[in-house]
Amino acid sequence: MSIIIGIDIGGSTTKIIGSKNNKLFSPLLVRANDPIASVYGAFGKFMSTNSLSLDDIDHITVTGVGSSYISGPLYGIPTGKITEFYATGKGGLFLSGLSRALVVSMGTGTAYVMAEGDKVKHIGGTGVGGGTLLGLSNKMLNIREFKDLIEMAKGGNLSNVDLNIGDITQDKMETLPADVTASNLGKISDLASKSDIALGIINLVFQTIGMMAVFASQMHNTKDVVLTGNLTHVPQAGPIFETLRRLYGVNYHIPENAEFATASGAALTKTDPL
Repeated sequence: MSIIIGIDIGGSTTKIIGSKNNKLFSPLLVRANDPIASVYGAFGKFMSTNSLSLDDIDHITVTGVGSSYISGPLYGIPTGKITEFYATGKGGLFLSGLSRALVVSMGTGTAYVMAEGDKVKHIGGTGVGGGTLLGLSNKMLNIREFKDLIEMAKGGNLSNVDLNIGDITQDKMETLPADVTASNLGKISDLASKSDIALGIINLVFQTIGMMAVFASQMHNTKDVVLTGNLTHVPQAGPIFETLRRLYGVNYHIPENAEFATASGAALTKTDPL
């Protein structure tokens, strides 16, 4: 069948997707703390879901931090390896339909890669990401799950926690509207509700990610930013990126299956076997 399987092996989740004739299919995710167990679990789930046999698989390409534990063929199938940055860049371009863009991988931390065709360059990153969201929400709100933080943030009011430009000056600033954030959590008080604080934490993380993307896109002369990773599912992120788009003219793209961008890049790449 000439199917290539791409597997993105993370610290706590493993993502898998298939590619046939340069078309992606059946993205799946499994959770496991052990990278080897997660790989075999994901592979088995993928094969069962798609009613495939081992003979149907032409090649497996692995990537991600857990791929260092893979040193040979899986189930006797030729298995190769590519860097996570390359896979993210290639997958981000493919899913978005763009030929050149800054691709942002929003995971525990955040990585930025510049991608054009098959050329992908890691240009930097920040430790601000999903880990920051959970760390702050754990200590400030006793919330340990993404879904609970997202739910709590509904109905939150940023004006009760963030200091805006309009709070510190009455002058009209040419490039900064009065409602733009001057200091994240800079106005938080005892009167702020848990919903306000939850939204403030989310705003802090996504504004940081988005502004770093603005700077990187300006440095590399592109207006297109492709957002990938699990954090693309946080609904409160949309308005934050829209505000940055209006301010700086950067186009933020969240393609379908954005959380599978790295696995997609792997599935689209046939490498030399290990």
